Amino acid sequence: MKIQQLITEALNLPNNAISYHISQELAAIYSQKVLLEGSDDSFNLEEYADANLCEIQNDSHIHNQILTGWNGMENEIYKYTENASFEVTWQGEKLDVLLMSWQQGYCKTRYYWILADSKELAEKFFTAVCDWNAEIRDEVLVFEDGYWNKNPDLFQSIQGANFQNLVLHSNLKEDIQDDLINFFASREIYADYGVPWKRGILFIGSPGNGKTHTVKALINQMQQPCLYVKSFKSESDTDSANIRKVFEQARQSAPCILVLEDIDSLLSDENRSFFLNELDGFAENQGIVTIATTNHPERLDSAISDRPSRFDRKYHFELPDITERQAYITLWNDKLKIAMRLSDQAINQMLALTDGFSFAYLKELFLSSMIRWMGAMETGGLEKIMVSQVAILREQMSSTTANKEAL
Repeated sequence: MKIQQLITEALNLPNNAISYHISQELAAIYSQKVLLEGSDDSFNLEEYADANLCEIQNDSHIHNQILTGWNGMENEIYKYTENASFEVTWQGEKLDVLLMSWQQGYCKTRYYWILADSKELAEKFFTAVCDWNAEIRDEVLVFEDGYWNKNPDLFQSIQGANFQNLVLHSNLKEDIQDDLINFFASREIYADYGVPWKRGILFIGSPGNGKTHTVKALINQMQQPCLYVKSFKSESDTDSANIRKVFEQARQSAPCILVLEDIDSLLSDENRSFFLNELDGFAENQGIVTIATTNHPERLDSAISDRPSRFDRKYHFELPDITERQAYITLWNDKLKIAMRLSDQAINQMLALTDGFSFAYLKELFLSSMIRWMGAMETGGLEKIMVSQVAILREQMSSTTANKEAL
């Protein structure tokens, strides 16, 4: 009952007094126990227990606040702890863990207290839980709003991306693959010759020409942990603190791939220097491949775009020429049902009409035409539909370009 009263009292205190009050009271109530406390995101007790690495049981003497949520994508209920006390069995040892959370500004603080018979046991258990949760398994680690979150759905969504269904100009596809395959296979060679085992890669090009698809295909092929940064901005921390969190996690997860999509939108005059220091400063980023993409290289500081030690590999993704458009159109055409399929003459016509189209616009040409074709389902009718769709899409392209120039 003392724990129940303690939780109730603590949640009525000012936010900055809650954790200290609980620590003080727990130390008094369990004077024979060792107390370990903190708010590290890696200490996820319930996921650790779900993996059958320990057993947890709710303390039946108090009210445990377990919230219920709904996952509409999976059509299932899920539960998560708000405030609760657990009795833990781990490797034949007994521990007690109190988990609590409270609102602090725009964010929610989640705190834990571990009670054990010895300091060694508490720290070994804490380390085991954090180590296991820090591993990236069939998921992408996503940084957003100042926190890392494991995203298995994002991992699954990129499983269909590969280099077999990707068309790029010249030897670009092979060069990029060889670059990363050789890097991850050459750790000992780098060490033998005293060369830092890290790599910075910059993908440059206008939207829709394969940069994102290439990143996804690389993640699948390399089979290395992937960390993806959505933003360095958050309500609870500065950009500098968040950049430090990103690189600390990358160093912990190495060898790994760190993805900074649209890097020109991630960096600003205020955070650029700190970012560059983390990327290429005193700290060793051993085993980290940093892949950045940009649609606007002119917005990048020369310290990023020109200095070799930061992004020493730059790959340009150009608009597809006639050879690449033919390969892409043929790839799509081969996947169509026979009734939809284009004739050789129609393919040649599309090649002539789509000069200046990006791969994204070519994809939209097929998809929008297929949707219109399904209304009539006329064999050979897709050719006529695609001719009219080319005109519509070219008008969209002109409108988009005009809007950009106006800005």
